[in-house]
Amino acid sequence: MAELYDSLESNDPSAREQALFAALPSLIARALQAPGWSEILHGVNPGDIHNRAALAQLPVTRKSSLKELQQTKPPFGGLNTTPTEQLSRIFMSPGPIFDPEGRGADWWRYARPLHALGVRRGDLIQNCFAYHFTPAGLMVEGGAAHLGCPVIPAGSGQTEMQVQAMESLKPKAYVGTPSFLKIIIEKAQEMGADISSVKMALVGAEALPPSLRQWLNDHGVPHVLQTYGSADIGNIAYETLTNGKVNPGMVLDETLLLEIVRPGTGDPVADGEVGEIVITSFNPDYPLIRFATGDMSAVLSGTSPCGRTNTRIKGWMGRADQTTKVRAMFVHPSQVADIVKRHPIIKKARLIVSGEMANDQMTLHCEVDQPDASHAEIDAIVASIRDITKLRGDVKLQPVGSLPNDGKVIEDARSYQ
Repeated sequence: MAELYDSLESNDPSAREQALFAALPSLIARALQAPGWSEILHGVNPGDIHNRAALAQLPVTRKSSLKELQQTKPPFGGLNTTPTEQLSRIFMSPGPIFDPEGRGADWWRYARPLHALGVRRGDLIQNCFAYHFTPAGLMVEGGAAHLGCPVIPAGSGQTEMQVQAMESLKPKAYVGTPSFLKIIIEKAQEMGADISSVKMALVGAEALPPSLRQWLNDHGVPHVLQTYGSADIGNIAYETLTNGKVNPGMVLDETLLLEIVRPGTGDPVADGEVGEIVITSFNPDYPLIRFATGDMSAVLSGTSPCGRTNTRIKGWMGRADQTTKVRAMFVHPSQVADIVKRHPIIKKARLIVSGEMANDQMTLHCEVDQPDASHAEIDAIVASIRDITKLRGDVKLQPVGSLPNDGKVIEDARSYQ
């Protein structure tokens, strides 16, 4: 078993679940003091929200809605419970979307993934996440400070200086994007520089294909782990090691509640089914309740070999926003969900848009118990498609389990040649 960060990581899963839901009513009560949450959660009694079924009845707040919310109630959409003047920093993402940082230690919860990588007190970290407007660089700083690690605040770019810093100061760990680490290694080879002190890397903010991880391993960095997070929440989940080997999936952070929902809805899916990541964050400055990240993943069954007992996800599996334009009209995943709700015989559905541009064809593929259902049932579904999307569409009934488990609600299969 790996050395754990604290006893929470090996906690009994049912005890963890019980503790989080025991704390949830207080979180909701605090959130209701903020004008944005008081509107979103209007009429909610915090004491009623004490299990997953009750949580699933609350509205989903989507990351894609933050820009509009923040324009209505600047700067944070009325979702912050700590006044702006008492915050530590304010970050800005394209949009713009503004993200607050409070004054608590390791506010972004980055110490756990660093510790899982093998970083320990005194280890020097070269932090190549950006410090400019984005919180990524400061996320690492908070976790490193909590562990007692010095940091080279390298940021991104200036590749030759990155190599010089590594050769001169000999950091043990790199943190940043995996592609930039590859660029640094290639530049070091070109310069004839020795950067072999870097034996571990914590990477994020972009995909890590197996081929790139293997390339980094083959070029002197044997331990490469990835994190998954966002500028609104901070660290969400992270990879772990056992005897130097990367374990399957990513372990959820201890202070978050995870739901996987069908895209376009707030309806939880069964464990193992791909859907949109929804997080409830117990952050006293910026509580987020049923916050839909827009990213897709699935729960990975079982417990990690590293000894951490929290839920695992399969990692980033694409974006949930599958809105598609058909014959000059936008079709949204939520509309597909509305069609499904009208017809109990549909267990799962996928709208496939085919044909060539300007000659679009929509077919709703429906998993049902009896694919030979009556024409009347099919006609009723066709009518719902027309009523809800204002477009014509065909229906194809097929057996339960026949649609791919990839979280797609709308598939654009048109030819763009």
